[in-house]
Amino acid sequence: MSLVIDSSVTLAWVYSDEVSAAIRHVFRLVAESGAWTPSLWRLEVANVLEMGVRRGRHDARFRDATLSDLALLPVSIDLETEKHAWGGILRLAEGHRLTLYDAAYLELAQRRALPLATLDAELRTAAQRESVSLLGM
Repeated sequence: MSLVIDSSVTLAWVYSDEVSAAIRHVFRLVAESGAWTPSLWRLEVANVLEMGVRRGRHDARFRDATLSDLALLPVSIDLETEKHAWGGILRLAEGHRLTLYDAAYLELAQRRALPLATLDAELRTAAQRESVSLLGM
């Protein structure tokens, strides 16, 4: 089963103090069947890792090694997300009071009819209201 993963799930997997059984399960699914993300996923993940360097949570070697490891995962970048930014994504953001970034994950899960893996409470609530399947977290 393929799925949509967001940056919150990805970063929980990256930082050992945030890993749970549910996160490990999601990444087993990703390794077995792949995942989809909007193109902003790479920017969000890299930004959090860079902020971790600046704040002293980890060093640049950790950041770079993590990005190299993530690049090995079978994660497909949806190249159509931007086409929906001023339409479906904006409507989801407005209707559920989400950021457009979070709404992009929701719209992708809807459009591809895939379950969504996120730790973001507001995004999970919006997904439930939109009848998008969620992976248990």
